[in-house]
Amino acid sequence: MTKTYQPRTREALAARVAQDIHNGAYVNLGIGMPTTVANHLPAGIEVVLHSENGILGMGPAPAKGAEDYDLVNAGKQPVTLLPGGAYFHHADSFSMMRGGHLDICVLGAFQVSATGDLANWSTGEPDSIPAVGGAMDLAIGAKQTWVMMSLLTRDGQSKLVPKCTYPLTGIACVKRVYTDLATFACSDAGLQVIDRVPGLTHEELERLVGMSLRC
Repeated sequence: MTKTYQPRTREALAARVAQDIHNGAYVNLGIGMPTTVANHLPAGIEVVLHSENGILGMGPAPAKGAEDYDLVNAGKQPVTLLPGGAYFHHADSFSMMRGGHLDICVLGAFQVSATGDLANWSTGEPDSIPAVGGAMDLAIGAKQTWVMMSLLTRDGQSKLVPKCTYPLTGIACVKRVYTDLATFACSDAGLQVIDRVPGLTHEELERLVGMSLRC
């Protein structure tokens, strides 16, 4: 069957996530794909970006050649610091995360269940390297936890599942899932489709996910 749709690029997906971040929000962007959201925040709004290694007030990625490797995010990527930004001990940073001071965190994931369970630190495979970092603290401590990921694995399996089979990071903590094919809301009632890429029908999306989806 010929595809009638094109998945979002990584940059388009980052822009889609950024579109929903409200003015004045304090936001943590997780390691990997979520860090690209910083480069797509809409003009005219103020968003305070947090990194768990101890930064508040990050800006977009620096221009090539202008990197300062004494100023990096939790993924060891060079970042910029906006006027008024600060850096501090990571213990204080984790207090911010655990204390409910972050409005939104955006994390990657291996699996998300229909009811918002999150698995993003280990696949449980014998040769995998567990890397929980601050994910558990963020998933439970932030007022809203969003996931940003590709919908399908390389083998074509859905990362949205009825029940996670990988070790859990948090239970019923994910509110939204942003993917390259569609955006979803998680709740006790299951998955609701917020939007999908042009040309992808609701029925085809249900086939890819393997679950019934609410409109």
